[in-house]
Amino acid sequence: MTIGLREIKAAMLALLIAAALCLQGQRSAAAEARELVVAGGCFWCVEADFEKVRGVIGAESGFAGGTVENPSYKQVSRGGTGHLEAVRIRFDPGQVSRAELLHLFLRSIDPTDAGGQFCDRGESYSTAIFVSDPAEKVVAEAALAEAANALGQAVVTPVRPLDRFWPAEAYHQDYHKSGAIVLTRFGPRTKASAYKLYREACGRDARVRALWGQAAPFAGGS
Repeated sequence: MTIGLREIKAAMLALLIAAALCLQGQRSAAAEARELVVAGGCFWCVEADFEKVRGVIGAESGFAGGTVENPSYKQVSRGGTGHLEAVRIRFDPGQVSRAELLHLFLRSIDPTDAGGQFCDRGESYSTAIFVSDPAEKVVAEAALAEAANALGQAVVTPVRPLDRFWPAEAYHQDYHKSGAIVLTRFGPRTKASAYKLYREACGRDARVRALWGQAAPFAGGS
């Protein structure tokens, strides 16, 4: 059977319409998405935790809070940049709210520790909730007050203005599920395996369980 020019044009038009509708849907979803930037110690761990949360579109490791533009991991880990290891969480507010995410975040860290988190010490591993406007600040402060009340002690995690989030190098992204091989003190391991060994050795989940008990949402590790 011979396909005529008219049929070809109709098929092409249908494809173009379908592509346009798909693109429009993607743009709508992107426009509706919200972002939350938090610092909770090792960004691999925060990223891994929040990628499991319903309503989270994606989580990206990076840096925030400092003065150096486009910092490298080495610069931040050496100190002096003012940056913290941070994670940008993109979420669908129709499925999960900012307040709910902050509730989970504060129960995934030790908000009573001002010197870092778990085995990671120093400014770059300290905690923070970054906000972009007064409304976000109100939500963050309410979450901190609720966490302090739940613990029965003061929390030191600050609310800080978000100037800019700088993504970390590509090799840090999705570290917890990468099959790439890295050399560790235990020998060659996949990044996913190395991440699990690090998380356990650093005592993250043990401390969070001790502090939050059954309220700790991610203390089983990842």
